[in-house]
Amino acid sequence: MPRHSSLARLLQSSVCAQLAAAAQWAAWRWPVSTWEALGGIAVIAALGPLVLAIEAALSAAINRSDARVPPPSALQMLRAWLAESAHLFAAFWWRQPFRWRTVGDHLAAEGKGRTGVVLVHGFMCNRGFWNAWMRKLRAQGRAYVAVNLEPVYAPIDAYAPIVEQAVRQVEQCTGRPALVIGHSMGGLAARAWWRAQGAGRPLAGLVTIASPHGGTWMGRFSRTPNGRQMRLQSDWVRELARHEARHALPPTTCWYSNCDNIVFPAATAALEHADNRYVGGQPHVALAFHPQVLQGCMDLLCEIDGARQGKSVTGRSPENS
Repeated sequence: MPRHSSLARLLQSSVCAQLAAAAQWAAWRWPVSTWEALGGIAVIAALGPLVLAIEAALSAAINRSDARVPPPSALQMLRAWLAESAHLFAAFWWRQPFRWRTVGDHLAAEGKGRTGVVLVHGFMCNRGFWNAWMRKLRAQGRAYVAVNLEPVYAPIDAYAPIVEQAVRQVEQCTGRPALVIGHSMGGLAARAWWRAQGAGRPLAGLVTIASPHGGTWMGRFSRTPNGRQMRLQSDWVRELARHEARHALPPTTCWYSNCDNIVFPAATAALEHADNRYVGGQPHVALAFHPQVLQGCMDLLCEIDGARQGKSVTGRSPENS
């Protein structure tokens, strides 16, 4: 498990700066007006959810013109915004800045002979994103490694060696090919690894959750190397697709939603020839923790193990698009 996370330090600084601003405002205005003091604190706390609301509005407008997915309803949008706001504070104010090392990688002997997992987070995230997943995998006795993709703003291709190391660790522990699961940019990092080092080798499969396989409309606002690569139909994502036309991906499952506030149009999170699974009404981060997605991935692991043992495993009921 990595010892350092520059993303964690960056988020710690952001959280502390916002808390300091709220405290200073309260100290200044409280003697004058309690309501002004509380109002200022509320404004600081609401900045993140306000950005999410703008993203959601843009996503809804773009997705309404995309005939490939059902248009989001007003109620879906409201629920998605509330869910994503809760995940914003849980993930970016707590788990990733302060709890990213709480759940360690699991490479114990009990994982031998069972399919293990490599967890690959997305843009501006770290391994703390996967804490709930790691606890569930550990409870099942499965081997897993959750990576940190750093430098934070590097080109996506630079992350291939990090994914390679994690895949090898899981393979060595289990004696089996690994299942790679990526959220958002993590799905692209997994595909970049496949192009650089994975093609032609055994892999149990690839699962992507809210990954901008065709780029995303939101990418136009990024000036970082990896952000530019995720622009809608960028040269980089086109070249990735051209490579996979010659060297096919392993069995791939893509989860996506019509309320994703980061990856839209929604259908850009699907891949041709993949098992594309639509879950309506879910925003970008919350989709990774939706019970249908989490249980679907656990069922997939059981199915992979069952297929190797010649057993029939039920429980996969994908809602394909």
